[in-house]
Amino acid sequence: MQTYALSCITVASLLLSACSSNNSGTSPTSSGGSTAHAMVAKNPDAAQLAPVDRFADAFAHLFKRSANPSLPAANAPIDCDQGPFVTHGLGPNGERIAYYNFDVLPTAPAPIYVFFVDGSSTELTAQLHVVDVVPGSPGYNDFWQVTKVTVPATYVPNSVTSAAEIQASGFPTTPTNMLVNCPIVPAGSTAKLRYGSQESSALVRGWYRDQIVTYFSFSEHPLTAGVPGGAVPTAPIYVTFNINPAQSDPMSGPASGFKTEPSSMQTHNVASVLPEAPSYSPLWMVIAYDNASFASATNIASVEQAPVVVSNAGLVNCPIVSKN
Repeated sequence: MQTYALSCITVASLLLSACSSNNSGTSPTSSGGSTAHAMVAKNPDAAQLAPVDRFADAFAHLFKRSANPSLPAANAPIDCDQGPFVTHGLGPNGERIAYYNFDVLPTAPAPIYVFFVDGSSTELTAQLHVVDVVPGSPGYNDFWQVTKVTVPATYVPNSVTSAAEIQASGFPTTPTNMLVNCPIVPAGSTAKLRYGSQESSALVRGWYRDQIVTYFSFSEHPLTAGVPGGAVPTAPIYVTFNINPAQSDPMSGPASGFKTEPSSMQTHNVASVLPEAPSYSPLWMVIAYDNASFASATNIASVEQAPVVVSNAGLVNCPIVSKN
């Protein structure tokens, strides 16, 4: 068990960088689990890109292109350091923070398949990770449950490029309680900020049904579920809008935008914890407070005294990426 825990930590660090390898050539058919698998490597550089649209009504909640035509088109790169995708807020002690906005998401993670050679605790890094859902697919989540795939020593990296092939191969799969925050975005998208200088902001490539997807990786805090397949943990964040949320007014709440300091992008949205805290999670439970308390709400102690307008306004993926 100790060896496997260490391997999970290794996986988390490897998720930060894009995978690249020379994936040409073939290998003789070999047995994998209970089913023979023809090991012919597929070249990710030559593979088709999977369609990705985070702003279609099938996926979006806060950022629907149908409500805001200026949002990027389907498959177009997203600059997450611009517009509504980055917010300047406050930490629990009044720290100036920034966090990205990746919209509303559930607590049920989706599986991401990570390959290990039988008997080894080191990830087979030449193999791109495999997912089976993209934004808009039923069951999609930016939060992924790491699922270990055990392959024989004769396995050729990138000869398996879909969840269906993993199942058909008979390779053993082991769900873990490790979670990673990896939003799938169109190729060329950028999100330059990270919490800490050690983490890369480069896009990572993975396989989705024989096609390539690209995703960001945020590892400002290690995430685990209570049990394999368990829920993504959450933490509270207090926010306030230019117009307090009201069911009778469709232009209130998120549609009105966050309230900010005059001539500034600085909100008084207050995160309850920072990434160094054990209880931190980038999946925030949103608590909307009365905007009449905006001026006095400058840290967690003061914002908790503000009247609450909506006690649970949804769950949003907003990784904290800087602190001043």
